Amino acid sequence: MGNEAMPKSKMLTVGRTMREKSSKQKIAKFHRAVRAALRPLKNAERAAGMRAYMRDQFEYLGVSTPDHRAAVAPLIKGRLPADREELRLAAEGLWRMREREYQYVAIGLLGRHHKALSLDDLPWLLDLVQQKSWWDTVDSLVKVIGQIVRRAGAKGERAMDAAVKHDNFWVRRIAMLHQLGLRDEVDTVRLFRYAELLAAEKEFFIRKAIGWALRDYAWHDWRAIEKFLKSASGRLSGLTVREASKNFAALSKRGAGGRPNGQYEKVRQPIKPQRPIRAMKRRVDLH
Repeated sequence: MGNEAMPKSKMLTVGRTMREKSSKQKIAKFHRAVRAALRPLKNAERAAGMRAYMRDQFEYLGVSTPDHRAAVAPLIKGRLPADREELRLAAEGLWRMREREYQYVAIGLLGRHHKALSLDDLPWLLDLVQQKSWWDTVDSLVKVIGQIVRRAGAKGERAMDAAVKHDNFWVRRIAMLHQLGLRDEVDTVRLFRYAELLAAEKEFFIRKAIGWALRDYAWHDWRAIEKFLKSASGRLSGLTVREASKNFAALSKRGAGGRPNGQYEKVRQPIKPQRPIRAMKRRVDLH
């Protein structure tokens, strides 16, 4: 009896249990390493300023951007998730931690390993969008989500069609901004349709997002944005119009729009990923 072989089904169950245990241990070890890296860098005075700037919505350790980057970059680079589930659990664990810096680590982790994610991961990523929500985390998560949507093609865009009608305005902001930086690959039909769908909203962060998305595409074709603003006159808020047309004067002088004589290359300003902590130095009205 003692020498009988273990049934295959039981072997598979044991193997899965061992992998799950190993994964949990790996994630817990990573979380401990992140805490050990950031806690010694606490600065109560800086934390108070950060907390006040974010309207006392979140607690902070008070770690500066350079220190934060130096402390966690090696941990993020050295962590190679075994699978998407492990990445999800690691990010969600960081999101549950009290201080804001840990959510920034989660964003860095997701950004580093976004290629491991697929459209199947969109539901839990949008759950993160709706937890501890503010522009700093939402506008960083949109970069990860935008990459996933782009890889998913038509299915990804249909997912954004649903997101733009979501009850949570932060999710709607994600939908409005998910094409940032795509330039000539922007789906302008969706860009303008989303702007029209959201135009009547009173929420500041939605009105700002519409203007930001339109302004971003204006670097590629400002005349298309000018034409849209005229056609939507009276429906878009003044804030949205001001944001969208902010660079028209400079672009028109340089000949951008339609890219005659290659002049588009002179004025293109690619979107670079914004580090959440550094972003705190900017005024909130930029978002």
